[in-house]
Amino acid sequence: MDRVLVTGADGFIGSHLVESLIESGYKVKAFVYYNSFNSWGWIDSFKEELKKEIEIFSGDIRDPNGVHESMKNVDAVFHLAALIGIPFSYHSPDSYVDTNIKGTLNVLQAARSLKTKRVLVTSTSEVYGTAQFVPITESHPYQGQSPYSATKIGADRIAESYFRSFELPVTIVRPFNTFGPRQSARAVIPSIITQLLSGKNKMKLGDLTPTRDLVYVKDTVNGFIEIFKSDKTIGEEINIATQSEITIGNLVKLILKIMNKECEIETEEIRIRPEKSEVKRLFGSNEKIKKLTNWKQKFDFETGLRNTIEWFSDPVNLAKYKSDIYNI
Repeated sequence: MDRVLVTGADGFIGSHLVESLIESGYKVKAFVYYNSFNSWGWIDSFKEELKKEIEIFSGDIRDPNGVHESMKNVDAVFHLAALIGIPFSYHSPDSYVDTNIKGTLNVLQAARSLKTKRVLVTSTSEVYGTAQFVPITESHPYQGQSPYSATKIGADRIAESYFRSFELPVTIVRPFNTFGPRQSARAVIPSIITQLLSGKNKMKLGDLTPTRDLVYVKDTVNGFIEIFKSDKTIGEEINIATQSEITIGNLVKLILKIMNKECEIETEEIRIRPEKSEVKRLFGSNEKIKKLTNWKQKFDFETGLRNTIEWFSDPVNLAKYKSDIYNI
């Protein structure tokens, strides 16, 4: 299987996955979101020689005909296309149902029709909600603590049903809190870094007490590829996690130390999630991925942070971000 489709290829994790798949020798078709600017998202930032190796398909994951067309003549699909912002899901839940649930159904239906050999559906650690036990294994209960997480739970369970009902070769890949170059400013690490690089002496953040299991993006995409390479992962749902945690408050301190900065922290009300919606603790188990694949974490947390800070410190990259507003 050497010809693969990546949906959401124009996004943060998707663009890194496209790069890694090409480096690993796969032929990649990149499904990017159609728009009038003819933008390919982060793929636009690739070097020209790399772009020439990618087949671009512009479409909308919500459209079953376009999805079916994109999946013709590929051996496997890595389905990453999704709406991911949690605050945005509070006031626009319909769009999350259409994109995350119906979009996943479109991929599964096309894969069934076309007899696609492997289907990797991207989940999220948010489906677990606040940890009831740690490390969080794949048998942890699901908790829909936001419309976003609820739609991802729905997408996961539909994917599972297609494996059980139709023997579709589905794997549910569940990354924990991925970070790195190109990440949206909706996430906490880019928000911290871009505010510091913009010269602000007062940083606006939300709750500093939750913990997160932070995975560097290159380890995440390596997890996708190793899961894909193993037949043992068919029909399974698998965490990609570091099996560690850090509070947002301690994360801020570490970034300040690495960047040699001092900054006052202001809690901004708009950044605080509703009490029952905030995921207080995420700390994932990586025992299953290590058991079923050859994956191992290659980047320690501080190295990943330094690489991320270096990327954002490039003025060309920093100019793509609006650090003066709250990105939902």
